[in-house]
Amino acid sequence: MFDRSKKGERALLLQAQAPGQHDPALLEEFAELARSAGATVVGSLAARLDRPNPRYFVGTGKAEELKALRVALDADLILVNHALSPVQERNLEKLTECRVVDRTGLILDIFAQRARSHEGKLQVELAQLKHMSTRLVRGWTHLERQRGGAIGLRGPGETQLEIDRRLLAVRVKQLQKRLDKVEVQRNQARRSRERSALPVVALVGYTNAGKSTLFNAMTGAGVYAADQLFATLDPTLRRIDGLACGPIVLADTVGFIRELPHDLVAAFRSTLAEAREADLLLHVIDASDPERDTRVADVEGVLAEIGASDLPQVLVYNKIDRLESDVPRVDHPDRDGPLRVWTSARDGIGIDALLVAISQALASERVHQVLEVPAASGRLRARLHELGLVASEQPGEEGWRIEIDAPRARIEPLFGMQGGQGEWLKAALLAPNEGATYNQFDNPQP
Repeated sequence: MFDRSKKGERALLLQAQAPGQHDPALLEEFAELARSAGATVVGSLAARLDRPNPRYFVGTGKAEELKALRVALDADLILVNHALSPVQERNLEKLTECRVVDRTGLILDIFAQRARSHEGKLQVELAQLKHMSTRLVRGWTHLERQRGGAIGLRGPGETQLEIDRRLLAVRVKQLQKRLDKVEVQRNQARRSRERSALPVVALVGYTNAGKSTLFNAMTGAGVYAADQLFATLDPTLRRIDGLACGPIVLADTVGFIRELPHDLVAAFRSTLAEAREADLLLHVIDASDPERDTRVADVEGVLAEIGASDLPQVLVYNKIDRLESDVPRVDHPDRDGPLRVWTSARDGIGIDALLVAISQALASERVHQVLEVPAASGRLRARLHELGLVASEQPGEEGWRIEIDAPRARIEPLFGMQGGQGEWLKAALLAPNEGATYNQFDNPQP
């Protein structure tokens, strides 16, 4: 076996593409990922790949070419822009006598460097351990040692490999328990915001689209922002006042990228819940990116994976300062499509128009209405409080005067309540000027 280099600074990139596919943007994005991890890219090798080779991922000839190029460039790390199986990774390392890291491992390494909060560090470590657990192979001599040899100790014993696997499993359980506690705390904070009737607007988008810069421009929060992939990982929330729709909570979330590792998505489930539970998504797009349509599709894919694809959106085309012809504006779709706002977060251009668009989008998706709820409908009143839909309440002689302020999507499930309560609620909230009555509650069902 070879001695693995611990430097990992001089990286050789391997980019495999299907026949007929030639997209320089894929290699450039991967090179940017490598630089974000702290590596110096010394070269790259393209490979045509009809289907993955079970041994080396690429063909034997291309693997030999990779080995020769690694020696010529004196690279101490090979980065593969694809997910590798443990066997493929191990075989490539044996052949090239160099450390090999696939796309998943590279992204996990970047996340490990950038995580700052306690929760973020736990999430990254959990994802790394799950990824590592499939790669505990006999690549180091100490993994082959066994107890035994003396009287009473002969036999296979427990290999170091088995010990490592057991310790990893224990650590994964510990991290999962800690993250479950953190998620409970985050859910309590989220329910508190819901009870205060403050709508949540979450920034989502492809990494390096300018989300944190836009967050700072809208809130003045001073969140760290840089022109690099995954500059920030931990969610940040700030309140914004002065909007026509009333105060809101703006949440900055982690950026997305194509082929985001599934273990990472699972580990960051509580962080991504800020996007999943939001009332409105601001989908931030780099307007100057020639691949912006592809980036939008990648983000939509991740949103679908976390269950947030059906939430209302405002598309924010950022970085118009890099374009020659575009000026800040708001595009109103002809049909039911999302509003499109063109801004430059760096220069503070178009921010006022964006705030107006947020108010318009929330107004169409939010219900703000006062209900005269009779005393006989205590079950409905309890459900409204349980779901955090009540902004204020005043008791009266015949019942309660309840002010509802909540997203339409959170109210609609109540429309199926029995005893006519759901039908009356729907009529009162969605058609308040049609004279809805409450006579259905004369004999409410249990």
